[in-house]
Amino acid sequence: MTRMPPAPAHASAPAPHDEIERAFVRLEEGQLHLRRLPAAREGEVPVLLLHASPASSWFMQDLMFALRAAGCLGEIIAPDTLGNGDSVPPTPEEPDIAYFAGSMDRLCAALGYDRVDAYGTHTGARIACELAAGFPHRVRKLVLDGITEYDEELRDAVIANYAPVVEPDEYGRHLIWAFNFCRDQALFFPHFMKSPERRLAVGMPPPQILHRITLDVLKTLDTYPKPYIAAFRYKTFERMGRITAPTLLLKPETELALLNESVARALELLDNAREASTAGSAAAKAEVIGQFLGEADT
Repeated sequence: MTRMPPAPAHASAPAPHDEIERAFVRLEEGQLHLRRLPAAREGEVPVLLLHASPASSWFMQDLMFALRAAGCLGEIIAPDTLGNGDSVPPTPEEPDIAYFAGSMDRLCAALGYDRVDAYGTHTGARIACELAAGFPHRVRKLVLDGITEYDEELRDAVIANYAPVVEPDEYGRHLIWAFNFCRDQALFFPHFMKSPERRLAVGMPPPQILHRITLDVLKTLDTYPKPYIAAFRYKTFERMGRITAPTLLLKPETELALLNESVARALELLDNAREASTAGSAAAKAEVIGQFLGEADT
């Protein structure tokens, strides 16, 4: 499930984020953009945060600070997925989640990280899942926030309709489309099925958040569908059995029921996993994540 990322707490009253650095790391595709909170103590395992589609690491900033406050003292980085934000597009015409996970493994190698603690939400959760499954040496601990596997009928529908390719229009109609595309994701799931039973029981994000995610979509208008489609095609439950890292599955009270219900299935497939119910704020999530990451390895 990938939809509107949760609104950062600073959305309506921007707070100074001077401590967060921005950088580019060159991969074989070109330059990948990331946000970085430098380590407060040497020798700590870095934390890798992977964002939801169709957004960017901008939406990870509150969680970065909340994790630091919760005791995560190592470097915290949040890359823009290839094809999102300020990162270059993926190289394959139809990349899969294994490709995106591989790009994160290559990013870690470029940064000199032997192991990381990986967190992912929605599309980012699938990438984190595959990073742990396909590159077990790279992930010490894993946190999955909003992950499921679709039945064939819904998968086919979202692949065909969820993330359309939209061309710039001489009258600017693509600008109006992008805003409403983002807005509709807060109203329905899937956003293109506008029936009462598909209505989401969540509040509308503030205008500042709708504006920001619209900018992210417009910035990558020709590439934003690629991570989306890869996420929808990913066979999550087929890959979870390969994960050896201790895993925490979040159940935020603000999450879609379908995603929280999938936690039970994931627990059956993972050898070393547990769930944690939490409020939906960055601070609430960071509290349980920080506790989990701070526990001694088992």
